[in-house]
Amino acid sequence: MHKYFEQHPAASFILRTAIYAAIILTLVYLYSYRGVSGAHFIYNEF
Repeated sequence: MHKYFEQHPAASFILRTAIYAAIILTLVYLYSYRGVSGAHFIYNEF
């Protein structure tokens, strides 16, 4: 699989872009739990 990415730099670029986008989207998703008013907890209503 490594030789495939050496021969096809476009595939390597697309794969890296997809991985970085997934990491950024995950961080944004996790950050959205905080909100503006501070930390929100899942079990806050109990």
